[in-house]
Amino acid sequence: MTKWSPNSWRSKPISQVPAYPDQAALQETEARLATFPPLVFAGEARKLKKQLAQVAAGEAFLLQGGDCAESFAEHGADNIRDFFRVFLQMSVVLTFAGQQPVVKVGRIAGQFAKPRSSDNETRDGMTLPSYRGDIINGIEFDEASRIPDPARQTMAYRQSAATLNLLRAFAQGGYASLENVHSWMLGFVSDSPQGERYAALANRITETMNFMRAIGITSESNYALRETDFYTSHEALLLGYEEALTRVDSTSGDWYATSGHMIWIGDRTRQADHAHIEYCRGIKNPLGLKCGPSLTPDGLLELIDLLNPENEPGRLTLIARFGADKAGDHLPKLARAVKKEGRSVVWSCDPMHGNTITAAGYKTRPFDRILREVQTFFEVHRAEGTHPGGIHVEMTGKNVTECTGGARAVRDEDLQNRYHTHCDPRLNADQAIELSFLISDLLKKQSGAHEKKVVNG
Repeated sequence: MTKWSPNSWRSKPISQVPAYPDQAALQETEARLATFPPLVFAGEARKLKKQLAQVAAGEAFLLQGGDCAESFAEHGADNIRDFFRVFLQMSVVLTFAGQQPVVKVGRIAGQFAKPRSSDNETRDGMTLPSYRGDIINGIEFDEASRIPDPARQTMAYRQSAATLNLLRAFAQGGYASLENVHSWMLGFVSDSPQGERYAALANRITETMNFMRAIGITSESNYALRETDFYTSHEALLLGYEEALTRVDSTSGDWYATSGHMIWIGDRTRQADHAHIEYCRGIKNPLGLKCGPSLTPDGLLELIDLLNPENEPGRLTLIARFGADKAGDHLPKLARAVKKEGRSVVWSCDPMHGNTITAAGYKTRPFDRILREVQTFFEVHRAEGTHPGGIHVEMTGKNVTECTGGARAVRDEDLQNRYHTHCDPRLNADQAIELSFLISDLLKKQSGAHEKKVVNG
């Protein structure tokens, strides 16, 4: 294997890259970004890795979720707050059910670039470059907007910094205190079936908090009751941007991507001899790897060897994204191969990307397909004796109509009402909380089966 450096990826084949017309401006932007402060710190990434090692050991659960693609237009404090509120609600539901810590990782503060199935898009006889995320070009369908612009990388950096600042304040400043468990509820969710179920759970937590306060354990004396660890993640797609924010950790001498705590490699860019694998193998952050239907057991083991040669627990999360109708065929073979070779990984389920269809002229994801893939994920891991460690979803705190179904059913004809995504359809807050309760039932079932196995020896 050749020696790694932050720019060694440049000698490898690469896919999903924009064609910047002004290379001098691109180089100038990347050089300027390389002088900017890091967005996250090596110590934070190491702390996340330790928590993910708990997930790999079956002692915690990973909740990873957020926007399909962040946008410049929708950046605002209210949107960030509402996302965080729903994320906290999902986490509480899963923690209560699984009786385990939930590792919280957002698709936020850096999720700006998107892979595309085609380099170009045609509408009404006009062909333009595809929209690849706000960090690269604009979503408006005109020639000027679709030209890749390096200046957008600086805008993405500054938005990420502002978002991180607010998230840190929410996570560490008291907003995440369990004493606020009722106030996290969004208004449009409160009168739904999920709102009623969450309120009942919140009442039980409040009763527990009142008891603990009576015996002298309060949020003022115990930081774990008033603060939470929250981490950021995104797909490491735009490697020039990632390279510019790759820094040496002064305490360990290791290289870290400081654009986010965890970065992942997409299903379209996971070729073993290509640039994205080359870049990611050299940084010490926790990594994610999307695993789609075309990935073979041998191919997966080769990628694990490249990305986690020391078999370090918490280093690598395998994010399964097959589709409800394919998960039962593909996941068992991969899980069996990884277990046989004794590789330490986190298994996470992405039930979104393999279940996209078109209805009423809109891309959507039926909630029943999302749930079916999650159920299959748990069933396969139970059968294989491996740990279903997490969930990876695209969701928002907004009351959108992008995914059909759910208890408060979004119909095909409802999609046009509040279809706001810049790229792929997201679960709204109500659907995200409903999914959390459904997963909580699976976690309880899994916990019961484990306890029964232990009792029976």
